[in-house]
Parts: sequence; C-alpha cells; structure tokens
Amino acid sequence: MRRQASGALAAALLCLAAAARPETASVESPGRRVRIAVTETAGVLTYLVTLQGRPVVDSSPLGILIDGVDLGQAARITRVERYSTDVRYPWRGAHSEAVDRSNGARLSVAHGSSAWVLELRAFDAAAAFRLVVPGTGDHVPDAASGFRLPAGTTVWFHGPRNHYEGLYQRRLASSVAAGEWAAPPVTFMLPSGAGYGSITEAVLRDYAGMMLQADGKGGLLERLGHAVPASYPYTLRYGEDNAKRLAVPATLSGTITTPWRVVLAGLDLDTLVNSDAIHALAPPPDPRFFPQGLRTPWLVPGRAVWRYLDGGGNCQELPQGPERDRCSFEVAKDFSRLAGELGFEHQVVEGQWRRFGDEQLAELVDYSRRLGVRVWVWVHSRDQQDPGTRRQLFERLHGLGIAGIKVDFLDHEAKEVIDLYQAILEDAARSQLLVDFHGANKPTGMERTWPNEMTREAVQGLEYRNTPGWAEHNTTLPFTRFLAGPADYTPVVFGERRKDTTWAHQVATAVVFTSPLLVYGGHPQSLLDNPAVDVIRSIPAVWDETRALPQSAVGELAAFARRSGDRWFLGVLNGRQPRTLRLPLSFLGKGRYQATFVADHRENGAAVELERRAVTARDSVSLSMRDGGGFVARFTR
Repeated sequence: MRRQASGALAAALLCLAAAARPETASVESPGRRVRIAVTETAGVLTYLVTLQGRPVVDSSPLGILIDGVDLGQAARITRVERYSTDVRYPWRGAHSEAVDRSNGARLSVAHGSSAWVLELRAFDAAAAFRLVVPGTGDHVPDAASGFRLPAGTTVWFHGPRNHYEGLYQRRLASSVAAGEWAAPPVTFMLPSGAGYGSITEAVLRDYAGMMLQADGKGGLLERLGHAVPASYPYTLRYGEDNAKRLAVPATLSGTITTPWRVVLAGLDLDTLVNSDAIHALAPPPDPRFFPQGLRTPWLVPGRAVWRYLDGGGNCQELPQGPERDRCSFEVAKDFSRLAGELGFEHQVVEGQWRRFGDEQLAELVDYSRRLGVRVWVWVHSRDQQDPGTRRQLFERLHGLGIAGIKVDFLDHEAKEVIDLYQAILEDAARSQLLVDFHGANKPTGMERTWPNEMTREAVQGLEYRNTPGWAEHNTTLPFTRFLAGPADYTPVVFGERRKDTTWAHQVATAVVFTSPLLVYGGHPQSLLDNPAVDVIRSIPAVWDETRALPQSAVGELAAFARRSGDRWFLGVLNGRQPRTLRLPLSFLGKGRYQATFVADHRENGAAVELERRAVTARDSVSLSMRDGGGFVARFTR
C-alpha cells in the first residue's frame, strides 16, 4: 500500500510539474529583427516582444474578457499553424509603395470546453496580435491585455480630454501614475540606446477603440472606448446622458474578432516612420468601389485651400441674410481662384455652403473645375446617423460635382461611433466622395481598405488658438501621432497662430507632416505673397520615399528628406532650443542638383532668407537654427 501511495504521489507530482511547465509559441520576423513569443504557464497566457533579442515589451498579460470571463486564464495552446506574407501595394504615406512582409501564426487555444484563436504577426519593424473568439448569440467583450515596458523606458503620451487632440508629455514610464490615460499611438524610447517603440491598434472595425491606462508600475493596460472618460468635445456637443449611455460595454453577435494590437519597433526613428505594419494588417480595397485600388481615377490626393483660420473676407460683419450669403459665396469662388494660382487641387468649404443653394453650389463646382480645383464641403456627423438621409445627401452632393466631405464631431470610440465611421466611408465610396474626418480618433490602417479616406484630424493642430507654443509639439508629432497615419493638422500659417515658430518652420511642416489631402491653414493670398511661394507651390501632398534623418530627436528636432519623382525636399523643424547642425546630402542621387533653400531670418521670425546653389550628394548643409526655427530645401536634378 505504501509503495502504491508513493507511486501515486510521484505521478501526481509529475502531472503538477507538467502543468506548471511553460509552453511557448513564437514568431520571428523575416529579417529576424523582431520576435513575438506567447507563453502559457499554469494556464496563464503572457507575451513578450523583442527587438534583436532585447525586450521592447516585457512579459505582459494577454487575454480577452467575454461576459466577464478572461479567456487568457485557464488556457492551453493546442496547435500552431504558421504562414507568411510578401505583398507590395501602392500607398500614400511615407512612400508610394508599401510592403507587407511578415511571418505569422494562428494559435489554437483551449479554454474549458471551448476554443479560440490567437493570431500573431511579426514584421521587421513591428509585432502584432489579435484574438478571434468563435461563437453564436450575443456576448460582451472587454479588455484583458497589457504592455509592460522595460525599466528606464521614456514615453510620450497625452490623455483623452480632447479626444486625440492633446499635447504630448514626455515622462519616464515608471513615473506615470496608476489610472493615468494615454491615447495611442504611445511612442517610447528604450533605455541604453536599445531603440524605440510605439503602441497602437490596427483594423478597428466592428469593435470599440482602444485606449491605454497606466498601471503605476511602468506598464499600460488595454481599455476599450466605453471605459474611457468621455471627452470634453463629446459631452459639450452630445451631453452627459449620451456619454453615460456609451459608457456601457457593447454587445456583439457571433464570432468576435478584436482589432490588432500593434507594437512598432526599431533601432531608430526612421524605422518607425517607414513601417507599413499598421495598414498592411488591413484588408485591401474593396473592388466593388475601387476597381483599380488606390489608382481608381476619382481618388485624387492634393493640396487644399481653406477659409477658416486665417481670414477670408469681411462677410461676418454683414447682418444675417442674402447679402451675407452672397458675400460668402463670392469668397468661396475667390478661394478657388487663389487655389488655381497656387496650383492646388482642392478647396474645403466650411458650413456656409449650406446657405448657397444647389444652383450656386453647381456654379462654384463648375467655376472651380475650370481652374483645376475640386470642392469639398463640411458636414456634421450627427446628420449622418440615419442611413437613408445620409445616402440621399451623398447622392445629391455627387450629382452636384462635389469631390469630398469633411465629417466633423465624432469625438468618441464606443463601438456605435466606430460603426458610423465605416457606414460613412462605404456610402461615400458608393457616391464617389472623398472623406476627411474631424473630431476623430486615431487612424488604424483602414484607409487601405477605404482609400476614399484621405485624412483625419486626431491631432492638436493649428485650429487650436490657445496652444501655448508649437515648437516642441511639432517636433514630437512626426514620431507619435503621424506613425498611425495621415493627420489634418492644417499647417502653414504666417500670422499670430504660429506662436513660437518661424515662417521657415511653418513652411517645413508641409514637408514633414503627411496628409494626402494637405489642407493649408494660411489664407492662400498669404502663401502667394510669401517670398518662399515658389517652394510652397512645389511641395506635393504625397511622397515616393521618406528618410527620417538620424539627427532627429523626439520633441527636439524633426529632420526629414522626402522624394517626389526625381525631386528631393528637406524639411527641418526645430524645438525650443537654438542649435547648429550639419546635414549630409547623401540621400540625393547621382549628378548635380539645383538647390533652393528657405531658412530662418536671423533677426525676424516673420521673414525668411532664400538661397540658391548647386549641390551633389557629397555636399552637406550647415544650419544655425533659432528656437522654433525651421529649414526647407528643394533639390531639382
């Protein structure tokens, strides 16, 4: 009996040891730079992301709550199915051709009598995971994953008060108090020069958006839109009762598929800027609406004029009535004339268009078209919630020749609001309308699936009159918000809104900030009158190639070389501190280039100094930059 008992005890101990033994499944990127590994220890799932063998995200919880039950607990990996991707497709971001090259795996995970799938992807500049939970009937999902950052990591983030339109803070991750909120993308710098990372999400559809909340220990926890405090813009426009209604988790039917949780990773900032991972995870364009994909003829990127920030006639001084409306109409026509003089392709007209009438709208569209200018109009998202009304409006606008719509005031990431984004994009595609979302959340790569989305706001841009200064903010944005996708910052204002930045800095933002619809904030006449107008006219809205130069530092300096065709541009934004630097021109191709320089005036921030000279790739540019200064160079072969 004693021998049998001791044998049973040994068997039990062996079972316990086997149960506690960690099981790991991992995926390594094609170039073996990035690795994501999932470990199951005693039924608990965690994951780890490394860059060249060093942690980018330390061992962190991985799971999902379904009706209050965490499927990442009491879990068991039962099977691993591997695959790879290697696809190239046209793009409108940092470069004109994107690459989806990754290794992936689908992990079958048992949880009690049920099963679900954990999918992993590893790119050379990113790692990502998502969860797919099959089922029938209605269920309530919620967040259960996290991102533990290595000790000594520095983060840049802002909170949800202005709904993706905040000013970034730079903090040690360990100093971020438990409960503080961070809106993705959250960019971070690893200690000891180990590289950079940024946390965000991709393919947000049929789900609530993700925000992050600090755990007080250097980690960030996944939270969904219903759990995030309603933003000030949302409660201002829709009231506290609506905010309380959206604070209830959404119920989903059938199979539940989360968005991808994405960690960009690279040894330098250029790697993050050029990562294609976020949009590579999204489905390609729907051929029903985009038969030639991104090259479908009505998908026309370009620069836009916009009457809002910087004057545009004295119509507001007139009393309400026909005279004031006629004034606004004539100003709109004049803005199209000025856009034509600049060679810009678009004009965005704010809400005054609704007083024009269809006959005047048709006149404006026809007049603008003869000048090579397409007309967009502003609409309120509240008026787009009824499908029938929305489709009727879109068909009317398309019939009048309107090119695009600027949809404003979404201001929340609850599932019902995310559903509205998708409905607007689909109906706009059906009516061949381009889209610019304002009061919006961060992009998640869905502009690949819906390439009629040209841009969205989700940034504190020049619309904000009370921002204390722009120099530090503008040198932070290229490595934070712009990593997620294009932003409608409305750059280039030469008046008082430029605050602590110079004219050269303002012109450089048009090079550094990417947006396939590049809406200039300044009055078009101020652009035409500026000494740098020849360079301004030549800055494109889309690029073939981008290099974030190694002198760049988040919040201090953004130096970008971008190519369009055989012409290169160099855009430099300086932060708060004056500095001198030398920038080699090794990015240029062979041969000689005619260079045009737009530099800070030494004594006057509201002036520029112009210079022209011949250069080659063996030359360099030496800059002495003011605080808030800037520099632009155009290189023509």
